[in-house]
Amino acid sequence: MASLLRLWLVQNHPEWFYHRADGSFGNHVGDWTDVVDLDYSSPGLWDYQIETLKYWASMVDGFRCDVAPLVPLDFWLRARREVEEVRPGCIWLAESVEPEFIQFARGQGITALSDSEIFQAFDLSYEYDIYPCYQGYLDGVLPLSRYAEAVTQQEAIYPDNYVKLRFLENHDRLRAAAAIPGEAALRNWTAFLYFQKGTTLLYGGQERGCTHVPGLFEKDPVDWTSGPDRTEWLQQLYQLKQDPLLTDSAYRLQALAGDILYGVHQSNERQLTGIFSLKGNCGLVPVQAPDGIYPNLAGGSVEVKFSRVSCQGEPIIFASARPAG
Repeated sequence: MASLLRLWLVQNHPEWFYHRADGSFGNHVGDWTDVVDLDYSSPGLWDYQIETLKYWASMVDGFRCDVAPLVPLDFWLRARREVEEVRPGCIWLAESVEPEFIQFARGQGITALSDSEIFQAFDLSYEYDIYPCYQGYLDGVLPLSRYAEAVTQQEAIYPDNYVKLRFLENHDRLRAAAAIPGEAALRNWTAFLYFQKGTTLLYGGQERGCTHVPGLFEKDPVDWTSGPDRTEWLQQLYQLKQDPLLTDSAYRLQALAGDILYGVHQSNERQLTGIFSLKGNCGLVPVQAPDGIYPNLAGGSVEVKFSRVSCQGEPIIFASARPAG
């Protein structure tokens, strides 16, 4: 059915597609050999696309829009307004792109929206804006402090209600279990994924530590025997996302010695503290929290003594009163 629809569109509205200089169908980004781009300079295409979105909005709760930055912002704004009439509260997720790709596209004269523009029309956006810092740290070419600074900067450059789709892996990237060596490191990164402000993305098989990257164009079932079952632990971490502190908070992150991330969410009189040893290292971590024993929301309990926590290489997340001052 999809192929027949494409054929009908090609035959009846060839002006809706991008054409190369020789008149043949093509795309702006040459290595996407499976894609023929649409040409959004055609007003008729806008009408057709929005009518299609409204049709599906009568049956679904939201849309994930692939490479959304390559489509004009005015189209997304109009589409959102009209879809809202059919599906009030429809969820809009943008697969955004990395900063280098935005610069490349703009250099080629191609529309490429920044995340700040994307958030004018979308509820959620991928976190590709900081992905180069994440990957750079894993590759050993950037310090952990650079990644922590990039995450913290998001708090100041995006709207107050911005929502990032946080991920360690997805269909375009290496599996986390392959990219992050060691069980302790993987557990800490996974707990941090849930601690982050935003929405957590779990890719199929991540709960069993799959390392195989699925194919995009053929059936490629998840190997549910590939590793230990983390389902119950992930369900425990999911409870974190129910805490309003992870939505409405002042959030900051910093890198400490020993490859440890130290994060704090603060709002009113409460705070949530996270300590993540990304190499499984042990050490004393200074914290700004009252002394006492607290439930470790990543498992077990944690003691704050003399404003320090003993990190044994496992993730630590605990709620406390916000310190005065």
